[in-house]
Order: sequence, then structure tokens, then C-alpha cells
Amino acid sequence: MSFRAKALSFSYGLYDVTFELPASGFVTIAGPNGAGKSTLLGIMAGLRHPYRGECSYRNIEIRRWRRRDFARQVAFLPQSMKLEFPFTAEQVVLMGRTPYADGWFESRQDHEAVARAMATTDIAKFAARDFRSLSGGEKQRVILASALAQEPQTLLLDEPTTFLDLKHQLAMYKLLSSLAKRMLVVAVTHDLNLALTYCTRLVVLADGVVAYDVHTSEAEERKDWLGLFSDRLHMGKTPAGTPWIWYR
Repeated sequence: MSFRAKALSFSYGLYDVTFELPASGFVTIAGPNGAGKSTLLGIMAGLRHPYRGECSYRNIEIRRWRRRDFARQVAFLPQSMKLEFPFTAEQVVLMGRTPYADGWFESRQDHEAVARAMATTDIAKFAARDFRSLSGGEKQRVILASALAQEPQTLLLDEPTTFLDLKHQLAMYKLLSSLAKRMLVVAVTHDLNLALTYCTRLVVLADGVVAYDVHTSEAEERKDWLGLFSDRLHMGKTPAGTPWIWYR
């Protein structure tokens, strides 16, 4: 087991959240605006405190982890990242190696990890570009590469397809689905169809609690959770047999 939350609450957004997540798989956190999705992800990333109740990673309470050790285990991808200084894309990816820093200079392992991460996210072609000059979608892929350069066991992502065109949305989720075979990937998203197509589990928040927690293969059978988003939503299946949502 990786993350475990029990009666987890925060000063705003969360009131009584309980769940357990495995060591691998692709989990989506979804819910209406204000449901507490980003707040929950921030607590899991060790960025929001103090919280009440329990939130642990590998049986150690989040607040008890040494920050350097936690950063070697868990990587967090925000919706966007603003940099005011002229860092290249490669330098931004190299920042992901901070938890392994030992001295003033990067090691061979650092550069190898960066090269792998850039190849995985297909950004090597603009490694020397000023990060500020990149499009929103390109920046998002650079930030993902930085997270992968941490070589984490768990990847937390807040709206990972923000700014991406349709082609790169599909590529992003296909990549995350592949990564989830060997690590835990947790993504906050509003795109329910991407979640149903690529994810293995759907955790739906509403009013600060876990309203539904279903395997995506069961989402159509237990589709009463759709009403939390809108009474205009309907669900069926694609020709490939995966659930699909449309609205009237």
C-alpha cells in the first residue's frame, strides 16, 4: 500500500476523506469545482498543512517524512510553473534531480536520468530553448520530465493536460498509463472521458468527502456518480468497449 487517508480533513475543502491506494496503477481524482481535489493532492504531496486525521505514505505519516527522502519517492506536477529567469528546458528538467544533489556539480547519474526523462516526454528537440519561450503545452511536458527525473515511485499530477492540444492530451495519458504499470500515478482531472479511457480507478470527491470510489471498468454499471457533475450527462460504450460520457 502507498497512500492511506483516514478521516482526513483540512481547514477548507476536505471534511472526512478515507481511502487506500496501491503501489501501482493509474488513479483519477475527479469532482465538481470546489470539491477539494487540489487540496487533497497538495496534502498528499506534503505541500498543505496542518491537516487533521491521517494521511500516510508507505505507513509513515506525511508530516513525519524527511523532505529529501519524500522527494525521492513522490514527485508532484502542478498545473503550471512560472519561471522569471532564463533557464533552458534542460536546466528545468535538471531541477528534478535536486533531491539527489551532493555538492556543486551534477553527477553522471543526474545527466542520465535527465536524458531518459526528456526522451520519455519527447522534449529533447527543444532542450536548449528558454523555458519562458515555450508554449503552454511544451512547458507542461518539460515539467513532467522534471518530475520523472526525480525517479519517483509515485507521481502526483494536478490537471496534467492543461494547455495541451488533443494530440498531446492523448499522448500524455497514454504515457501516464504506461508509467502506471510500474508506479502509482494519481491525477486530478476534469476530463472524465480521458480518465475512463486510460485510468484504472476513479475517486470522486463531493462536498469534501469521497462520494464514490470505483474501478473504471465498473463505472457504467455504477453510473449514479455522474449526477454529481450534471443531470445532463449520459454514459454508454465506445466501439472499443470502454465507457464514454456525452451530454445532451
